Amino acid sequence: MQRVDSLLEEIRDLLSPLEDKIRGHPYLDDLEGRKIGSGKLKYFVGEQHHIITSDLRSVSLLLSRHGLPPGRDFFWMVLQGETEALKALGRFVSALGVSREELQAYEPLLEAQAYKAYMAWLSLYGSGAEVAGAFLTNFPAWGANCGRMSKALMKGYGFKGEDLSFFELFSTPVADFEEKARLVISVGISQGVEPKAIREASRMLQGYELMFWDVLHRVSSR
Repeated sequence: MQRVDSLLEEIRDLLSPLEDKIRGHPYLDDLEGRKIGSGKLKYFVGEQHHIITSDLRSVSLLLSRHGLPPGRDFFWMVLQGETEALKALGRFVSALGVSREELQAYEPLLEAQAYKAYMAWLSLYGSGAEVAGAFLTNFPAWGANCGRMSKALMKGYGFKGEDLSFFELFSTPVADFEEKARLVISVGISQGVEPKAIREASRMLQGYELMFWDVLHRVSSR
């Protein structure tokens, strides 16, 4: 595991400036300052609906490709989380007053959907180690932003309880997630996965995460 620890530390150092941009994104500042109208939150739920429904297929494919431990255990955990996330997103959609018809008719933004497209590519062509490394890099920043959104939506917009379960789900650390991900990476490296490939997957997914927040801020602020 020492080699995994060294690699993950290297990736975190490399992507630290990118993570800082995500965690300190002006979209969150504007939401906390109530500069984003509640009607503009439709962009967030519309984009997330498209991303999560795609990610469910991607993770299902990963689970079928990696049907033995440790991949099976890790990707089953991720799949269960994505399933719960889609249900929780539905509760926030209802709280916003967005109908099922409106959600289905929503036209996604190109830049916001780059994340799901790359995730689909990884599920087809990437190793389990690349995906696990990318998730370990990406999920903490995403979770931190969900935590900030939850507090901002509660304080400034009047949402509460089950309305915000989507954000609480992602902002709450999952037991054994990191341990299971590290094991997938360790096995992958022992089977010939290049550390460079894991670094690249982490950089790409985190970059697409930033694109999501950038376009969300652009359309929500106009």
